[in-house]
Amino acid sequence: MIRNVLSIAGSDPSGGAGIQADLKALSARGVYGMAVLTALTAQNTQGVSGLHLVPPQFVADQINAVFADVRVDAVKIGMIANAGIADAVAGALAAHRDIPIVIDPVMIAKGGAALLAPEAVDVLTHRLLPLATLLTPNLPEAAALLHQPVATSRAEMAEQAERLRALGPAAVLVKGGHLDSDESPDVLATADGLHWFEARRVPTKNTHGTGCTLSSALAAELAKGASAQEAVAIAKDYLAGAVAAAGQLTVGSGYGPVQHFHALWKDGE
Repeated sequence: MIRNVLSIAGSDPSGGAGIQADLKALSARGVYGMAVLTALTAQNTQGVSGLHLVPPQFVADQINAVFADVRVDAVKIGMIANAGIADAVAGALAAHRDIPIVIDPVMIAKGGAALLAPEAVDVLTHRLLPLATLLTPNLPEAAALLHQPVATSRAEMAEQAERLRALGPAAVLVKGGHLDSDESPDVLATADGLHWFEARRVPTKNTHGTGCTLSSALAAELAKGASAQEAVAIAKDYLAGAVAAAGQLTVGSGYGPVQHFHALWKDGE
């Protein structure tokens, strides 16, 4: 049975991040992707130049319409933008705690633009995080959620992962891509303890949408029945391949996208 995964996120018209990246990653991982839009952005590989938010009630209407008709096997939540949308998403999903929910706390764009209003952090923390099967912050996002300095070591990453899990998620994956190191380790905090996932840093600037891509791949694997630890191992391997193959694409002049279909497209076909 092909699984159905719903992404709740913003749109990136250049196709590298947001809903567009989510649907590509979900397709590449062999599940049927669905999309609820929370925001429209004017952006490209060089940055975000405009933002238009979907009214919170209409975000909830989209979610309710999907659940009223389609079996949903997992949900991925990306950009929620403000407190009203965060509250609407939490309310619409409150009745669906029996399915895996992956939350990628999209707070800062690759080019530095803020994508989450400060007042939304409390709603995200208190209403959405307790619904999460898996939370996937990078180092700046983990620090912002905890109101702490950004982690600069593995010990600090581990401490923040455990502190975030205490806020309600069943599991937390703190991503170490921002560490000043040749390595890019991630740490997964679960009820069973800490699990480290090692990776060498790929020398490329084409990393636009990596967080969206990873969280969507995680949702796909959880929808198929994988444990959090199994899902992370599979999704990280998929993302590593997508980043390594990013040079196959010629998209924009800034932070380019990853190659979501690296395992499917051969020689440009």
